[in-house]
Amino acid sequence: MTSSALNADLASSRPSIIHAAVQLGIVALLVYVCARIMLPFLGLLLWSVILAVMLHPLHLRLSNRIGNRWSASLIGMVGVAVVLVPMYLVVTSLGSSIYWLVSGLQNHSLTIPPPPAWLADVPAVGAKLSAGWSLAAANLPLALSQYGEMLTKPAAWLASFAGGLATGGLSFVLSIAIAAVLVAYAKGAAAFALSLLELVTNSKARGARLIHLTASTIRGVAVGVVGVAVIQSMLVGIGFFAIGLPAAGALTLVTFLLAVVQIPPLLLTLPVMAYVFVTEATTPAIIFAIWSFFAGLSDNLLKPLMLGRGSDVPMPVILVGVIGGMIADGLLGIFVGPVLLAVGFVLLMEWLHERPVEDGPRIEGPAP
Repeated sequence: MTSSALNADLASSRPSIIHAAVQLGIVALLVYVCARIMLPFLGLLLWSVILAVMLHPLHLRLSNRIGNRWSASLIGMVGVAVVLVPMYLVVTSLGSSIYWLVSGLQNHSLTIPPPPAWLADVPAVGAKLSAGWSLAAANLPLALSQYGEMLTKPAAWLASFAGGLATGGLSFVLSIAIAAVLVAYAKGAAAFALSLLELVTNSKARGARLIHLTASTIRGVAVGVVGVAVIQSMLVGIGFFAIGLPAAGALTLVTFLLAVVQIPPLLLTLPVMAYVFVTEATTPAIIFAIWSFFAGLSDNLLKPLMLGRGSDVPMPVILVGVIGGMIADGLLGIFVGPVLLAVGFVLLMEWLHERPVEDGPRIEGPAP
């Protein structure tokens, strides 16, 4: 090829390169602008999508009998009604408990009982914990002056978390309504997701497999792990509220967190039973102990009914998702975090297992 022909080819390719660069720039700008607009609603929309995927099998059964729109409307109304009352009770109780704790620390009105005798015998840290606890019980202002800097950040986080509880509860209810709309347009959403993954993976079969894998992971974690934890914590929380515990909302939330990471809630309910036996009459305490005991073991019955084992995702992934989601997005993040992290983990493992070998066959043993 002569130099004049090469120059002509370069000159002809310049407009196409400039055109492609302009297109990429416009697409990048459009993605940036849309991301800025959608970012405040990202957590709400993600949980709505998770709920829609989780509720889609139920929607299919109902739509065959009462129609697509009536099924979606029924799911939305029943879902909001079922979630709104317990969510309101837990959020208001938890918010009042955190506000009472923070305000008590600020105005020095909080009273702390003395530490148990066995705490000083704990190896390594028992003596220091017992001394600090005893100082707080005897002279809380002095203890705050000594350890106040250590408590500043946790207290500020608790205050912020308490302020976001009402918003989080409202967002949770609103997400159910949005999920009901999404299940009504499930076919279009599934077709869009398939087209997007087909474009990314350059394979229709691979895109369909990733959609199936994502949906099954969402249902496995959302129903088999988070769903079981929600039901179990609600059963335990009924006992907490019925007996009139002062921190029933906070204890219910702790029960939920323990259930999500597969720690038996009996580790929490047994000390609460002992406290109730000390502070309440014998008959209500016995009824509360029986209810809490069976509610703490209810996951053994719920798990076989709700997708068996729930998910093959390792529990450390679920634990990190719960804690990280709670820190990042508050109440809504507790539900969204483990599901998203589980989906990311499963897709990463799928990509690692399915990645083709491009460096030639593996050589076993020492080279000749």
